[in-house]
Formats: sequence, C-alpha cells, structure tokens
Amino acid sequence: MNLSTEQAGGVSIVRVGETRMMYPMLAEFANAVSGLVAGGARHILIDLAPVTYVDSATIGCFMDLYRTISGVQGQLKLSGVQKRVETMLTMTGTQHFIPLFTDEAAARTSFGA
Repeated sequence: MNLSTEQAGGVSIVRVGETRMMYPMLAEFANAVSGLVAGGARHILIDLAPVTYVDSATIGCFMDLYRTISGVQGQLKLSGVQKRVETMLTMTGTQHFIPLFTDEAAARTSFGA
C-alpha cells in the first residue's frame, strides 16, 4: 500500500496514496496507524485526499482504529474526504465517531495541537 507518515506539531499524519482503499491492503494501513499509537501518538489524522472509494472493510478498519485510539485517550480524524467517500462514511454513521474534514489545515487545527 502506498502510504507515508509525517509529524506536524503534535499531530501524526498518515497520507494514503491510493485511489481505492479495500480489504487486501488494510493490514498494512492498520499496522502503520497502530504503530504510531504504540509509539505514543495520540492525535492522528488520516489524509484521504486521493481516495475516491472505500469498501465496508475499510470503514470497519477505521472504526477499529477509532476504538484503539480512543482507548488511549487519543483522537482520530479524517481529512481530504472526497464526496463519494463522505457519502459512504455518513451512510454508516462513521462521522458520529470520527470527524470528517475536506481541508487538512482545518483538521489539524481542530486537534488544538
């Protein structure tokens, strides 16, 4: 899976470089985010700017990561959310747990970090 991580202040940003997020690639993605949490990261932003499609397994993965990060009093947010992906996430109620942002700067600011 094409992804990268970086730090911006107190926010760990995971940049997804794929247009589609689906089951076969989720283990690598989940391991990358879990590794950040294990390393002490508590404010995690997932940049989905190029992503135009997510499947139900991806939404389940986001929710698993949300539970893991919330369990250590952290926060998970998504930025660069395309309209089609936003529709999938809102149809499943994901936005009630994981805040969605179209703009990365606004998402980073929302952490207060």
